[in-house]
Amino acid sequence: MSGSPPPELTIVVPAYNERETIREILARVRELPISKEVIVIDNCSTDGTREILQGLPPTEGLTVVLQPSNYGKGTSVRTGFERARGEFVVCQDADLEYDPQDIPRLLEVARGGADAVFGTRLSDQHSREGGNRFFSAGRRWVTTWFNLVFAARLTDVSTCYKMVRRAIIQGIPLKGSGFELDFEIPAKLRRAGVDIVEVPVSYAPRGFEQGKKIRWRDGFKAAWTILKYRFTR
Repeated sequence: MSGSPPPELTIVVPAYNERETIREILARVRELPISKEVIVIDNCSTDGTREILQGLPPTEGLTVVLQPSNYGKGTSVRTGFERARGEFVVCQDADLEYDPQDIPRLLEVARGGADAVFGTRLSDQHSREGGNRFFSAGRRWVTTWFNLVFAARLTDVSTCYKMVRRAIIQGIPLKGSGFELDFEIPAKLRRAGVDIVEVPVSYAPRGFEQGKKIRWRDGFKAAWTILKYRFTR
C-alpha cells in the first residue's frame, strides 16, 4: 500500500454496531468505478461488526482500523482523515442512509476545481426525505443557524457527505470526538475561506429502531459548536 500511487479519493467509513449493514456498504463502496482507497474505523462495536471486519480477507485499497475503545464518531473520522492518501477525502456512514452511487457526482465537481463539495439532502428532485419530522426540522434549523453565524448559503450543513481536498482538511486542526465534528468541519472551512459547493444526493432515513444514534441533545451541541468556531480555532 505505501509504495502504490495515491488514489484520487479516500473514503472513510466510521462504524459502530452496524452488523446488519457493514458488508453491504463496503460492497457498494468498493464497486465504485473510481480510483479510491477505503478506510474503515470500527469504534469498538459490541454487536459483531468488529468480528466481521476482522474476518475480511486482506484486500488492496481496504484498510481496517479497530479502535481499542469507544472514542466517538468524530475521533473515528479524524483517524481516517489522518491516514488518508487520496487527493480528496469523504466520509461514508455505514448505515445505508446515504447511497455511495452519489459519490462519483461529488467527485466530478471536485475535479472541476472545487475544494469542498457537500451533498445536500434537501433537493426536491433527488431526496427521498421522510422519516422523523423532528430530525427534518432539526436539520433545517441547524443549517439556518450556521448560515446566520457564518453568512453562508448552505442548504444542508449536517450532511454526512463532505468531500474536501485532502491537503486542506489535513491542514485544519480538527478536535471533535462526537457528532459535533460534522459542524466543526464546515465552520473551520468557512473560517479558512474555503468555498463550499453543494450537490443534491439521495437519502433513505432510518429511525431509532433501525439503529439511528443521534439524539435531540446533539442539536444543542451542534449549535454551540457552530458558534464556538466562529470565534475560536
